[in-house]
Amino acid sequence: MRGLTLGQAHLKGLAEAVGAMHEAVPARVLDGVPERPWQVVQLAARVREWCARWRPRGSRADLAVSEGARWLDGWRPGPRAGARPAFGAGDGNLANFLWDGTRVRIVDFEDSGRSDRAFELAELAEHVSAWVDGEVDVLACVELDREEAARVRECRRLQALMWLFLLSGEGPRNPPGTFGRQVERVLRALDS
Repeated sequence: MRGLTLGQAHLKGLAEAVGAMHEAVPARVLDGVPERPWQVVQLAARVREWCARWRPRGSRADLAVSEGARWLDGWRPGPRAGARPAFGAGDGNLANFLWDGTRVRIVDFEDSGRSDRAFELAELAEHVSAWVDGEVDVLACVELDREEAARVRECRRLQALMWLFLLSGEGPRNPPGTFGRQVERVLRALDS
């Protein structure tokens, strides 16, 4: 779906495919499935390390890193309210979601495993592919209760911070200015 102009049918198809994937493994079986890589606790620890090693650049990125580190210091990322168990693909790249003209098919399960729905939705919403070519509201067709919405918001902050560090090198895969746009995304996420 990356590179497509996504309309309501695409977003609805995406929400349906992701929902079906999250519920594809029965709860009694999901309990025995290995946790997917870079789950909340591990990712938060890695982002803390990156914050600690950040070398100031004299830019708004410094503010995003310091505000992110401050937020992380007060956040306890373990299982909590809103963490509904789910089978997760472990990769929110829109290129892994294929539109066949009628429905969305998901590919690339190399990092899949046990996760929680809010974390997986946050990863999808904050993946660079969901905004670099034009903002895609991947959560537009997903219903969340209050607790799950709060967890999605927290997990989106974590994902946004992760992408801040991943994009800090301004590599050739994304348009020029992508890192600066991510800095602003982080600051908005932390302010919400």
